[in-house]
Amino acid sequence: MSLAIVVLSGGMDSCVTAALAKAAGHELAALHVSYGQRTAARERQAFEAVCDALDIRRRQVVDIGYLRAFGGSALTDARVPLAENEDGDRPGVPNSYVPQRNGNLLLIAAAWAEVLRAESIWCGVVEEDSSGYPDCRRSFCDALERAIAEGNPDDAPDPRLVTPLIALSKAQIVTRGLALRAPLELTWSCYQSEAEACGVCDSCRLRLRGFQQAGVPDPIPYRRPERACRKRRASTRQAPST
Repeated sequence: MSLAIVVLSGGMDSCVTAALAKAAGHELAALHVSYGQRTAARERQAFEAVCDALDIRRRQVVDIGYLRAFGGSALTDARVPLAENEDGDRPGVPNSYVPQRNGNLLLIAAAWAEVLRAESIWCGVVEEDSSGYPDCRRSFCDALERAIAEGNPDDAPDPRLVTPLIALSKAQIVTRGLALRAPLELTWSCYQSEAEACGVCDSCRLRLRGFQQAGVPDPIPYRRPERACRKRRASTRQAPST
């Protein structure tokens, strides 16, 4: 049984990727990286829960908070408002993109793979139906795979970067996850809320669309717009007259 490193954020895509790696017969080692994102604590919770459900015992958690210090992303800089209710097919890169995040994550995974002599690194990047992040392209992964091999000692295995979801739609990812009985109910995708998913950030909208197109309900809790409206109406009624 060969060893595979899985980059596991705690989100739906990385969960399905881990389930696929396990189904392929690999022994798994899960890597979780915190980079100063808004929902770091909730993602860590999801990571641990998914690892428990998939019986992944070898785990590594790394903090690269310097990405937050650099800024340049609404995910790491609270002063930058996250875009909400945007058209998923809009051109350009959204402000939730974190500069070179995936390059950092995959090189950290490569370092651990070299120590463990793992033969592959599995990552849940999606190019077909995603936010349009440039570091989610297969061409980027191919270039990084070559660079990792160049930097490896001659006696170390050169790990493959496996991206099984790269060309799938979100609906296909949901369907694949359900077929594998991946614990999707334990995952977290929201960019800005930790108690209930906001339902309006880019990640929530992509996820909700995937479940809707797959014809199944999303099992995680969402903040319902009608509930927020009721709260606003109640606060208006209670406000003193002037």
